[in-house]
Formats: sequence, C-alpha cells, structure tokens
Amino acid sequence: MLELLWLLLPVAAASGWWAAVHSARKQQRSSGDEANPVYFRGLNHLLNEEPDKAIDVFVEMLEVDSDTVETHLALGNLFRKRGEVERAIRLHQNLIARPALTREQRGQALLELGQDYMRAGLYDRAENLFLELKQSGMHMQHALRNLITIYQQERDWNACLESAAELEKQTGESQKLARSHYYCELALKARNEGNTPDIQRYLKQALSVDKHCVRANHLLAKFAAEQGDSAEAVRLLRLAVDQDPEYLPEVLPEYVETCKNLGDQEKLKAFLEEMAERYPNRGTEIYLSELIRSQDGDAAASEYLAEYIGRTPSMPGLVRLVELQCGNPALRDENLLHNVRSHLHRLLAEKVDYQCSKCGFLAKTMHWQCPSCRSWGSIKRKPLLEVGTPNSRELKK
Repeated sequence: MLELLWLLLPVAAASGWWAAVHSARKQQRSSGDEANPVYFRGLNHLLNEEPDKAIDVFVEMLEVDSDTVETHLALGNLFRKRGEVERAIRLHQNLIARPALTREQRGQALLELGQDYMRAGLYDRAENLFLELKQSGMHMQHALRNLITIYQQERDWNACLESAAELEKQTGESQKLARSHYYCELALKARNEGNTPDIQRYLKQALSVDKHCVRANHLLAKFAAEQGDSAEAVRLLRLAVDQDPEYLPEVLPEYVETCKNLGDQEKLKAFLEEMAERYPNRGTEIYLSELIRSQDGDAAASEYLAEYIGRTPSMPGLVRLVELQCGNPALRDENLLHNVRSHLHRLLAEKVDYQCSKCGFLAKTMHWQCPSCRSWGSIKRKPLLEVGTPNSRELKK
C-alpha cells in the first residue's frame, strides 16, 4: 500500500500544478478560490489510504491536452500493471479519441491500448492496433514483437514467419531459431492433416533457416520411422544427438526401438556404450543395462551398473541396480533393499526434470517453447543426478 501511495504522490503533485496553471478553465471554482477543492479531495483519499478513489479523482481533474498526455499514459500503465485492465482500456480509449494529440502521442496511446487488449485476452482488437502501428511506421519493433506473441498464441505460424522476417530486418537480430520452430509447427500441422508432401518440405525449410535445428531432424526421424525407413530414422536420430547432446534423453527411446526393429543389436550396443561414456547422467546406462540383461542375465547387468555408478553417480542407475538386487534370492536383507527402492522412486517422482536456460522455469515435461519467457529451444533436461547435493553425498557413502 505504501509503495502505491508513493507512486501516486507525483500524480497528485502534477494534478495540483495543472489545477493552478489552468485555474481559468475550471468553471466550478469560485473566483475567490486559490486552490482546487477536487485536488484536495484526492489528497484526502491518499491520506486515508484509499488509492482507488484518489486515482479516480485525479483522472477526473486531468483534461487531455499537451501537458497531461504523459500523465494519462503513466496512469494507464499503472492500471494495467495492477491488473485493472478495464480501467486502463477506458483511459487509453478516451485518450485516443482526443483530436488534439500529436502523431507521436497517438502512436504511443495506440501501443498502450494494444497492450491493454492483450492483457485482457482481446487478441483481435490488439492485432488491429499493432497492424495500424506497423502500417504507419510507428513503434515498429514493439508492434512486431506483440504481433508475434499474438500469432503464437493463435498458432498462426505463417503470420509468425512473416512478422519474424520483418522484425529481423528492423532490428538486425537473428530470428532463425524462432523461424525454424515455426516451420516445425507447420510440419506437425501438415502431419495431423495427413498432408505428407508438406511435412518434409517444412522440415527442410526449418533446416535451411537453422542447420542446427535438432527438432527438425528429430521430426524427420519420426516421419521416416512412420514410413518404414528405420535405417534413415536411426541416421537422423544420431544426427540430432550430434547436433545437441543435451537432447539425448529425448532421442534415446526412439533410437532403441528403431534399432530393435532393424534387428541390429550390435549397432545399438555400440551406440549406447559410446553415449554412456561421452554423456554421463543422460539415462543411457539404463538402456545399456537392459540390453546386457537381455543378452547375459541379471548378474551381468547388475555388475555393469555397480561399476558404472562407482565411476559416475546416477540416481536412475542406482534405482535399477536396487531393483535387480531385489530380484536376487541370494540377498539376506530384502526388506532393506525394498525400502531403499521405494524411497528412491519417491525422490525421482518429485524431481523436476527440465529447466529453461533463459529464465529458469522448471517443468516436469519437455516444452519446445518456454511457457514463461516464450523462448524457443531453451528448455533442457536437468542432469539425472546433480553431484554435490546432499542426496548424492549420502548415496556415495
């Protein structure tokens, strides 16, 4: 409350100054008055900690002219930040209706009103205002960024591509990452519609925009597998891992399944061994232990996991090792192992697996676009065991 009062005091001061300078404009004042009673009424609301009533009074006092436009814009921005979007919309609409505004003042008011509409979820109205700004050449960067936000919300990926290209020209900032994801979204749309020719076309366009787009190669691999071309799917999945090893956990299940379809166990084992050594704590050791178990039995799989965990701490690896040990009738204290297993499962269930590298947003599942900061390709899987945490130290003992 005190913070809001401090914000409103300059508004009150400005209103009082305006009332003094423009006293002749106020017909309701008596000729002997030296102060505006409405102004003092507003101050009284402030002192009584009634900021809403104070704001209404000061807005009532402020006529729109060249001296008060900035005050109106500041008040509207304050309303929007406080979540009072309807009041912000009314104020900015009233401002735009005034014929005395300069071109720059009208452009600023249009931008603020467009942001009000976006906050209220009125995307059609906001889009029309930002398009007007774009056509007039005013506040182009802000208008284009807001248009992209609206088009992403509406999943109009072609409009996103057009606006991103314009924004790139305006700012010189590369938009290739976002554009590559827009093409991937178009490919998914074509896939859902059964439009096979467009799937590959869009994904190739994504790679032409950004040759490092791991998502495009991942989708191409999915498409190849659906078409029965397992060898091409394996090649593309390996390429996706080489592009960005941090996405290895997302690729692993499909790589394993596709290799099984090919019947190439040796190629799969070589790949898993390489990945487990090059990129520890990505879950590869679990798939490799299962392959060893299918070929050589539980004891061999248990021996591999024990050796691997000794070199590279792995929470999932430890869980799997305990599960294998629980199935061994030679163990004397099965209750202890079963209890450890249940606790480890609980810890894994509570663990947040993904985090945005831009804003730190935490997620349980994979997102190609961060729900918080709207960045593309910024969410990555966290290490399966963060060495140095109290849990990991306990596990090492």
